[in-house]
Amino acid sequence: MASTILRRATSSVIKSSLLMEASRRSYASVAVGTDILSAASQVSLQKARSWDEGVTSNFSTTSVNDIFKGKKVVIFGLPGAYTGVCSQQHVPSYKKNIDKFKAKGIDSVICVAINDPYVMNAWADKLQAKDVIEFYGDFDGSFHKSLELGKDLSAALLGPRSERWSAYVVDGKVKALNVEGAPSDFKVSGAEVILEQI
Repeated sequence: MASTILRRATSSVIKSSLLMEASRRSYASVAVGTDILSAASQVSLQKARSWDEGVTSNFSTTSVNDIFKGKKVVIFGLPGAYTGVCSQQHVPSYKKNIDKFKAKGIDSVICVAINDPYVMNAWADKLQAKDVIEFYGDFDGSFHKSLELGKDLSAALLGPRSERWSAYVVDGKVKALNVEGAPSDFKVSGAEVILEQI
């Protein structure tokens, strides 16, 4: 009984804190027309992989230039691997629509989160999405910070994370951008919305 009350109270506090934070948030500086190659020119991401693959690759990273230059990319960011909305709605929306993205000429569909590449790898395997979506870790949040898409989710015991967002990017230029009003929302960043924007 006491644990049920504690769970409910904790859930209420977290929801209230997230709603208060959402009302204070400022929107990202990244916008339609932003050149990600310039905004995040010094940034690299870490492709999802096992620890052994990391050792074998000398803990290699992938530059933003390699991800976006000369390509049509749909990228979506989320607060974190293994979290509720991310696992139950966000990634599945892209997984089930992958053929529609390919039919529109999209070279890559990418999921990025402020997690290490090993967590991203295990999560991608669990979601059975690794073969259709590219997963990248932004281990220190530098990618999200460079685009002002970072978010402090300490109220939910997650620490520094990212907004929930999606973008359609052509040769590094943002053609469409969707940022949720709060990280717990799933209204504008799903696959169905961005498919209509391509």
